[in-house]
Order: sequence, then structure tokens, then C-alpha cells
Amino acid sequence: MFPTLNEQMDLIRSGAVEIIPEDELIKKIEVSIKKNKPLIIKLGCDPSKPDLHIGHAVVLHKMRQFQDLGHHAILIIGDFTGMIGDPTGKNVTRPHLTLEETRINGQTYLEQATMILSKDRLEVRYNSEWLGEMSFRDVIELSAKYTVAQLLERDDFNIRYKSGQPISVHELLYPLAQAMDSAAINSDVELGGTDQKFNLLVGREIQKAYGTEPQVILTMPLLEGTDGVEKMSKSYNNYIAFNDTPRDMFGKVMSIPDNMILRFFRYGARGTEKDIKEMEEQLKSDSFNPRDAKVRTAKQIVAIYHGVEAGENALAEFEKIFKNKDVPDEIEEMRLDVESQVQPLMDVLVLTSLAPSKKEAKRLIEQGGVTVDGERIGDFRAEIDLSKERLIKVGKRKFLKVSGNLIDKINGKMYQ
Repeated sequence: MFPTLNEQMDLIRSGAVEIIPEDELIKKIEVSIKKNKPLIIKLGCDPSKPDLHIGHAVVLHKMRQFQDLGHHAILIIGDFTGMIGDPTGKNVTRPHLTLEETRINGQTYLEQATMILSKDRLEVRYNSEWLGEMSFRDVIELSAKYTVAQLLERDDFNIRYKSGQPISVHELLYPLAQAMDSAAINSDVELGGTDQKFNLLVGREIQKAYGTEPQVILTMPLLEGTDGVEKMSKSYNNYIAFNDTPRDMFGKVMSIPDNMILRFFRYGARGTEKDIKEMEEQLKSDSFNPRDAKVRTAKQIVAIYHGVEAGENALAEFEKIFKNKDVPDEIEEMRLDVESQVQPLMDVLVLTSLAPSKKEAKRLIEQGGVTVDGERIGDFRAEIDLSKERLIKVGKRKFLKVSGNLIDKINGKMYQ
């Protein structure tokens, strides 16, 4: 038994940007109720990177709502299309991945996605199942169902074409390949972020071309990153990952601009409409401290991925570090194998993954974001002695105790 049409539509509409076309979705739900048959809800996953962040969670929560309404969710792991790489929003051709790399990333994606999705009424498919079986004749027949002019209507292709930036033929095939996913599983509804609208609409056209009923498109908003400017992305280093520690997750939320609080509360913390309205009124008041709204948002986000108790503990840890200017009770320790106990600070930051590159390490040091044993270091050429344990702090949240194991590479000896 399914909820009534109105009950389903009220939930489906909540938070959605567009439903294209909504009247077709209404008809699909009416038939679903009449025949007691669930709709097939599709979400395609690009496994070019393994880690999910709370921006991805916006559309995953929408898929979970469809599951809770009794519909069947199919998560398409794009192991085949991942070798192409989704060109959406890219101004350069993306590097190729191997099938093995996409499979490994896809498995990690699945493990994290089921933190939100129910394993009941969930099916996982890899699109190499059908795309890998297509002959060159099949690809030509597929290509004949869409024009280059239609593909160049897509903003990123159009911009690159007009500016003389290269567009590889395989990139033009990406929207058609992912559209075949919809045809292969007879998708009723496909979900995606607003940046995926073009790809999802191509899916409708290809389904029609193959004589099947076209899917309905439902797009969800893109959540900005912690900088409050760009969309949340690992590429912009402004993301909050599912697998961030509670402390890091809490601290990142506390760093967002005040004008982003409501969006993070709505889409990241899954606040109810009543709570959102309450917070909106509070933020309008001159007597209300926006920090309190951030704390509430941060606790709820941590609770989603780590539990309520973790949210409370993360708040206590945050207060201790930032309000009391203290250090955490538990700090990770790392010993580096070094040929000399005196090492350039930039090298240490990179070797310990406190900075992703020497360029970023230099920037952090010059901007005053690095302290060693409580002393702020401003010279990127600084060196530190690892013969004893050093407490390194990077930014506001990263702490690490580092010391060195002295090694003799020539004689193969190690000195503690």
C-alpha cells in the first residue's frame, strides 16, 4: 500500500527545484497506486572520486524519501561512464580512469551512500553491464538519435567551443551514454543536482527514441561549500565529507559565513520547515547571536553521520579549543622516517598530509595558519627539529603530534 497521491506529492515537492514535467509524475504515481507497483527511481553516481560530502546528501535524502514512500531506488554506479568523466562544469577535458579505479571508487561510494539510503528497496547496478556490451554499430545508432547542435546547447560545451577549448568526441558521448542507463533500467524518475539538468533531459529523449515511456526529472539545489561561494566540492577544498571526524565536521560548519546558516540548516542538517522558520526569525533579531544557530546546525549535521552523542561531544571539544583556547584531549601522533632530525616545515606538512602540496603549505605558513608548540611560524623556509615530539596546529582544527625516526639509508639502520 502506498500513501495517497497528495501525501506523496507534498513530500516529493519539498526542497525540489524543478519537477519536469510534474503532470507526468502525477500520472505515474496514480498508476503506481492503482497497480500497487513501485516506481523506479534512478540516481546516477560518478565514481571519479571516492568520498561523498554533505552536498551529495541533498539528493540522496530525496531518494530516501522515495524509498520511504514505497518506491524502488536504483543506484547506478557509473563505472563505464566514469572512464569518460562527467564533463559537467568542466572547462578542460578530464583525465581518464581505468575500469578498476572506477569500481574501487564506486564501492566506497556505495558504502557511504547507504548511511542515508535504506538497503531495503535499493538496487545497485554498474552501467558497464549494458554499455560495455554495446557494439560500435550500437554506438552509431545511439549517436544518430541526437544532434551535435543539441549537445552544444549545453553551457559548458558551448563555452568551450566558442573559446576554442578542446572538446573530445568521447565527452560528447557522455550525456548519451548516461542516457542509456535510463533506457536500460526503464527509469520512471531520475534525480540529480541542478547542474545535471541537461544530462537528465537527454535521458528522456533517448528513452523516447527507444520507444519507452520517458522518465520525469527532479532536480535538487546545489549546496555551497564552507566558503559560501562555490558549490561544495573536493576540487575547491570547501567540502564536509561523510567520513570527516565529528570534530572536523563540527568545526567546518562553524566556519561557514553567517549568510549560509539557513541553507546549511535546511539542506545539510535536514531541519524541519517549522525549525527553519524559527531560525530564520531568530537570525533577523539583533539580540540573537548567529553563532548559536551555527552550533545547532553543526550538532544536527554531526548527529546524522555519527550519532547524537557525537554531536554533543563535538560541541564540548569545540568550546574547549576555541572558547578556552585549549587543545583537544586526543591528538593523533605520527613518526616520520627521516635522514636528518631537522626538517623543512613545509616538507613535514606535506608528509603528514596536513597540507596537500608544498604550494599550499607555503600559503598556510605565510598566512599565519601554522603553529609549532604554540608558536606561530611565518617563514616558509623554517625548519623544525623532530628529535623530540612537536605539536603542529594547522588552521583552526588540525592538530598533530610529530616526531622523527632517524634512519641511515646506506647501512639500512634506524635510530629511534
